[in-house]
Amino acid sequence: MTDTSPPAAPAAAPSRRRLSLAWLGLVPFALFVGLFLIAPTMKIVIGAFQRADGSFTLENLIGLFTPSILASYWISIKISVASAALGALIGFLMAAAMVLGGLPRVIRAPLLTFSGVASNFAGVPLAFAFLATLGPLGLVTVWLRTEFGINLRAHGFNILSFWGLTITYIFFQIPLMILIITPALDGLKREWREAAQSLGATATQYWTSVALPILFPSLLGTFALLFANAFGAVATAIALTGSSLNIVPIMLFAQIRGDVLGNPHLGYAMAFGMILITALANILYIWLRTRSERWLK
Repeated sequence: MTDTSPPAAPAAAPSRRRLSLAWLGLVPFALFVGLFLIAPTMKIVIGAFQRADGSFTLENLIGLFTPSILASYWISIKISVASAALGALIGFLMAAAMVLGGLPRVIRAPLLTFSGVASNFAGVPLAFAFLATLGPLGLVTVWLRTEFGINLRAHGFNILSFWGLTITYIFFQIPLMILIITPALDGLKREWREAAQSLGATATQYWTSVALPILFPSLLGTFALLFANAFGAVATAIALTGSSLNIVPIMLFAQIRGDVLGNPHLGYAMAFGMILITALANILYIWLRTRSERWLK
């Protein structure tokens, strides 16, 4: 029997997808990122491999291994590690008390709102606040000396020192830790605790055997982010310590501003080293956060 049905019409060519106008909303952000992030970063990277006449050289990178510059990197790393460790510990305890400790829920919103503001409070205003509070003539310093006879300077504390800058950094490290670790704590399922309790586990055993192993990637990743956050802080360190503490941002500023012994291209190389260190810390944070999200989904 012959097929008398009409031949099938040829398939219509797929229409080209029109570019959505919604993408135009990203244009201002893309321009901002390109002009104030990508372009300056590329200038730093290129300048690290150039001489004053624009020719290629590796002398600037070799100059990073001089004792004074290595010492500044080491001090910056120690400050970043100390502030990240203390900020992570205190912030984790505060977030755990808020999420799992049975505190009133009315505390959560104000604490998270304050954390969002305080985590971005840095630079000259933060340096001034700590100088006005814990400086040689700061409010707390004078109050402790007049009311209790406690002289912080006599006990070795100086706001313009290693621990002074570390404490200043902790002010924005703790709120950042609270903001990042709170969703991870929210992801701990109640069934896990109930299952551990039904098997006879104590609260300590639950935390050491269940909760902390699950939270470990988030904790380590957040520590890496806090380290990068402190290592890249420039304005606060310069405004607070000036030239009294030999850290990378201060030495970099001295090189780029063109003093008698200044070498802008060596400053570019120092900035390039900071970019590499902070980039590695952020990559570690992203990788660990991705791993932790697998458990918390």
